[in-house]
Amino acid sequence: MNVSSATRQSFARSRSPHIRAMNNSGHSAHQPTAPPPPHARHRTLPTLHTFLPGTLSIPILTPFRGLSWTFSIDARSLAESCLLLGSLVYANWKLSSTLEPLDISDPFISLEINILVITSVIYIIWSHSSFSEKVASPPLSDRGDTRGSSPRTEPRGSGRNGGSRAPHNKAHFGFVWMSVPKNFRECPDDGVLTGLSFAPLISIALLYSSLRQAASPNSNLLPRDWLIETPRILEKARAPLSALDALILSRRSLVDYATLCSFILLVQIFSSSWYESRYRRRRSVPEGERGSVPRSEMRRTWTYWIYSYVITLVVLCVRYLLARNHINVWQNISYFDIVIGSVFYQFCLYIALRLAHGGFTLGELALVCFGGLCLGTELLSLTRAGIWPRTTPFIKTYRLPTPLLTFQIALIAGSFLTGFLLSPLLVLSRHIAQRPVRRLRFPQEKPRHRRALAAGFYIGTILIIAGLIGSWTWWSLGRRDPWLWVIFWILEGKKKWTRPLLLAYWGLLGSISVAGWNRQLSRSRRYKPRNASVNLGDNVIVPTAANQSYKSADPASSAPPPTGGLGLGFPNLPNLPNLPNGTLATDLLDAADKHVPTLGVNARRKFFHALAVVMFLPGVVVDPAFTHLSFSAAFALFIFAEYVRYFAIYPFGAAVHLFMNEFLDQKDRGTAILSHFYLLTGCAGSVWLEGPSRFLLYTGILALGVGDAMASIVGKRIGRHRWSTSSSKTVEGSAAFVVSLVMCAWVLRLLGLTEDFSTVRYGAVVGLSSVLEALSDQNDNLTLPLYMWSMLVVVDV
Repeated sequence: MNVSSATRQSFARSRSPHIRAMNNSGHSAHQPTAPPPPHARHRTLPTLHTFLPGTLSIPILTPFRGLSWTFSIDARSLAESCLLLGSLVYANWKLSSTLEPLDISDPFISLEINILVITSVIYIIWSHSSFSEKVASPPLSDRGDTRGSSPRTEPRGSGRNGGSRAPHNKAHFGFVWMSVPKNFRECPDDGVLTGLSFAPLISIALLYSSLRQAASPNSNLLPRDWLIETPRILEKARAPLSALDALILSRRSLVDYATLCSFILLVQIFSSSWYESRYRRRRSVPEGERGSVPRSEMRRTWTYWIYSYVITLVVLCVRYLLARNHINVWQNISYFDIVIGSVFYQFCLYIALRLAHGGFTLGELALVCFGGLCLGTELLSLTRAGIWPRTTPFIKTYRLPTPLLTFQIALIAGSFLTGFLLSPLLVLSRHIAQRPVRRLRFPQEKPRHRRALAAGFYIGTILIIAGLIGSWTWWSLGRRDPWLWVIFWILEGKKKWTRPLLLAYWGLLGSISVAGWNRQLSRSRRYKPRNASVNLGDNVIVPTAANQSYKSADPASSAPPPTGGLGLGFPNLPNLPNLPNGTLATDLLDAADKHVPTLGVNARRKFFHALAVVMFLPGVVVDPAFTHLSFSAAFALFIFAEYVRYFAIYPFGAAVHLFMNEFLDQKDRGTAILSHFYLLTGCAGSVWLEGPSRFLLYTGILALGVGDAMASIVGKRIGRHRWSTSSSKTVEGSAAFVVSLVMCAWVLRLLGLTEDFSTVRYGAVVGLSSVLEALSDQNDNLTLPLYMWSMLVVVDV
């Protein structure tokens, strides 16, 4: 098959190694756009109205002649900033009003939040303002060649309308030190306010929840029907604390960690912008790069690590100077904790940008790295308490130190540790899969090498899990075998068959869903004409015609056509006499597939939102503690699946990639696919945070599975009033979000599955959440459930 050089170059730039894994003979698919149907060509589009204005510009004259200051910001960004900062101020006020009656007032926590809010406002003004001077418009020959400049790197307001120039314009996007625009996801907003405000908001909600428990006559630390062992306490400590007192002290330190991370993020943004301003006049900057960042990855890495250590030293000096002046900011974390937290947080920022290249906005990156910091410090605290129980005052974990927390750390942190230890094998596997056969030293040995690397990865994973991770879990559980503990715990539900039945239900529903989608995707490819081949490993699969099945390029191969996806299919029934060439089930489904339209990407993704409700809601209702552990196991499984997909681990890498590729949207253009992680985290976050109320456990599942899906459906069907010109979200969709969640909450209440709650307060929080979902450009699967859970705790629903 002859292919042009342009097609080969376009195909070689694919971000996944699976398409060119074995014989490197895949070709780029160029599908012509089908013309619209005749009945849709003259369709009158509905009139859309906007709720918010466009860009707000406020010119302010200065005392200097000819010099003016302009503050220009998108109205949607301004509304989102006011919502986030207002929520943070309200949460801080509620926390202060709760601390005073308990006689444990801590004014410096409130001071930290107030300083953060003021600094955030200054950042908004700084990032959206510019000084401009009216000058004569230069001729075109003197303006320089501005071709090739990226819209993402062009300073905001740098246009030359009316002959004005802005030599001191500030870049609209913030950057982590030694990062460039192509490291981040394409997004109109960098999400800095999300990264600055979400961590303190969640931390305040956790602390407020534990303080309310201390003031409540009910001494239960967990909701009813939470079948798990009592939290661990250090009985050998010099002054042992109760589990609730230790939880309060731990969450007070978490608020300090949150403000510390926000401070580090702001310092990185300001210093990165200042350093970039020294290179503004460079015109030979490639697309997606910045003049201040070297092109060499080695120089970037060493520069970043030196910078991170300098920032840590600055934080220590600030902490010391404030303590000397009796300003106890960050007083709940020691100097050792500051060093560990600062270095680890900056380590997460850099590594996440490199591994998930183009997958995060700055706000999503900061929020994910703060979650990684929390999990890492909990691992360190549990280990420290086990080694030095007498000198450790309490177990500093932000959730109750039950076996659920131990297993979550072992599963999630252990998954990342496994990838780190086996990184040489993973990198080599991806390198061999990407490299063309003609450029290999031993091209005939490529399949053998891939199989050897895959065997090394699988064997190494088993050894690390059974050895290192299993030993730590055994030690943390008080020298109890973790595998036997899990087996016996599965049989200790409300009934002996409750938890096994839940496992069977989840397994059956997941298998049917994946198999159904797998078949639908393979059939849609079968009946869709294509002009390209896809390399799936040892053989090149070539669709020969519009309504013909896939055939192998190897004439000697008689294997059945692949089903794509995960290789799941429906078993064939015995041949019937009147159907000699096929089975009844297969022929009936083939005939139906020719008339079933292929669902769009949005419909496919919303299907998994609805599937989350069907799968997870019964688990939370029946056994929330078991669902807690199951969520952790599913997250670890997703991590290993991403290893297999991204690093092209034989033999499942290509199949997993092809299946996941059918559900990607514009937010999944990075090297790592993160949407399913966000969806799982959003549904599981309300359970992982272990609120005292059973009502809070349903927050993530209802917000994503019901509210977000209804908002999308209603907004696309009958939406006429958009929130702003730069957003596709409609007011009608937001109203559907509120109504659907309030109705679902009432149904749960009528069925006796939750406690009584204030409908007015719940509706107010859901309304604020719907506005955030409509205004924010961040991934709402991650941010929406966390914001809604935090506000439900703060307003005492």
